[in-house]
Amino acid sequence: MAIRKGPIRVLHYGLGPIGAAVVRQIAIRRGFRIVGAVDIDPAKVGRDLGEVANVGRALRVKVSSDAKRAIKAGKPDVVVLCTQSSMKKVMPQVKTILELKVPIVSTTEELAYPTSANMKYARALHQMAKKAKVAVLGTGVNPGFTMDALPITLTGVCEHVDAIRVDRIQDARVRRLPFQQKIGAGLTREQFQKKVDEGSVRHVGLAESISMIADAMGWKLDRITDDIEPRMATETVASEFLAVDAGYVCGIVQDGVGFRNGRPVITLHMEAYLGAPESFDAVEISGSPALKMKIAGGVHGDVATASITVNSIPKILGAPPGLHTMRDMPIPSYFGG
Repeated sequence: MAIRKGPIRVLHYGLGPIGAAVVRQIAIRRGFRIVGAVDIDPAKVGRDLGEVANVGRALRVKVSSDAKRAIKAGKPDVVVLCTQSSMKKVMPQVKTILELKVPIVSTTEELAYPTSANMKYARALHQMAKKAKVAVLGTGVNPGFTMDALPITLTGVCEHVDAIRVDRIQDARVRRLPFQQKIGAGLTREQFQKKVDEGSVRHVGLAESISMIADAMGWKLDRITDDIEPRMATETVASEFLAVDAGYVCGIVQDGVGFRNGRPVITLHMEAYLGAPESFDAVEISGSPALKMKIAGGVHGDVATASITVNSIPKILGAPPGLHTMRDMPIPSYFGG
């Protein structure tokens, strides 16, 4: 990648908890300059970005509701897109950005590694990006790192791999309110199941991570399953945002499994609930050599998602046009500018 002259000009699109966390990192890191911000929330539009993102100082950038106008005015080198999980729902936003020929780093989970259900959107996006001669990346902590890029990297020292298991256990008390709501904290068992059926309570990304791992291993999978169960509180447990009494849902247990020749070869087990006694991330690779890795305390989802997004910006600017994933990007690393 050629050496840049001057800071990387960044426009922020989506200022929810993760988008705001990205702003706070960009605001204090050398090598970046914030040139615009976009959000559809009327309570944020027209205000200084520093105030909206709780930076602690004014950034002299006003939040706009008009993405096209903000991009034309700011002339960013990259847009950081932190709006929704669904690839289908972000396609109009992506189209607006790519029509103005600006690269994108996005936290859209379904963009991290498109599955067959989203392949038509991925192909359309890839062609739009190539036509615009810019690169697009979907990233995050999960999907994007802990349950896919990390285990894939570990297999680099194996002469053969038979199966991969990843466990991600999180005490959700330290996570943001939308995350606690997404895992169903505070619901009855019946309410939880209804929201699971609607698709509003679930972790988005296990199928994407399994697909990424399988493709990296050269495995053709028969099928992928994604099963969700509630974690029920046995005593009252509380976070900064809400309290859950015994007998109510305090979180989620979700298992994604990839089968090859009828045998489970990729197992992703995730538990996120208020009051988990231990948070950790663990990878177990069955093969030669057999490998076991455990990150005590786990990788903090909110901090890590914002961080890997920021750290991916310089890399996507040097990538060839088209849609990229963490599987084909250079090894992620901190970038301080």
